[in-house]
Amino acid sequence: MFQTKFQGPLFTAYYSVGSRPLDNWAVQCKEGEMQQVLDDIIKSNVLQIQSPNVNSCFITCPLNSKGSLGVRLPFVTLLVKNLGRFFTFEITILDSENIRRRLRMSNYHSIKKLSTFMITMPICIDEGWNQLNLKLAEITNQSFNTIYVETVRIQVHANCRLRRIYFSDQLYKDDELPNAYRMLGTKDAREKPKSMLKKKAAVVDKKSAGDQ
Repeated sequence: MFQTKFQGPLFTAYYSVGSRPLDNWAVQCKEGEMQQVLDDIIKSNVLQIQSPNVNSCFITCPLNSKGSLGVRLPFVTLLVKNLGRFFTFEITILDSENIRRRLRMSNYHSIKKLSTFMITMPICIDEGWNQLNLKLAEITNQSFNTIYVETVRIQVHANCRLRRIYFSDQLYKDDELPNAYRMLGTKDAREKPKSMLKKKAAVVDKKSAGDQ
């Protein structure tokens, strides 16, 4: 999808501001609701995804189920708001063995689960807005002992408010980012305490843009 486009140090896959933010995304919501709302904290339009069943309401990119985003940048960041309910999202990557692997994050699992084609990792998200940073190359190497090549697909499920999803060549401090990429005044998102886990938790960095 974006293989032939210049991706630069920052590449946005989703941004909630604009007339048609879901142009490149497929929407499925069999149970629940999905709508643009004005968030009272950041004073901006965001996408709200809500459902009693996280698997029945989500957005996914690219539109073509057999297509690929083709984004080669090794870090992905999601700016999301915790709605105090179950939440999950999934990144599908292509690795050096030409195999598509799924990296699934959720706030309702307590242990990491690994299989040949998928890893499920628990995360704990604070109240309010959070910045979630995933080290895709590191997760791929540690989980499957292969090399990250590119991101094939992104899928964001209920329940959350979503402002932006972007890829980057490295993790940037807040004052190094353009204003539109910052999330001032947000709280931290953190990994679940090790005492709550039976196995090592996900390689997921969470930081507050407001703490920079």
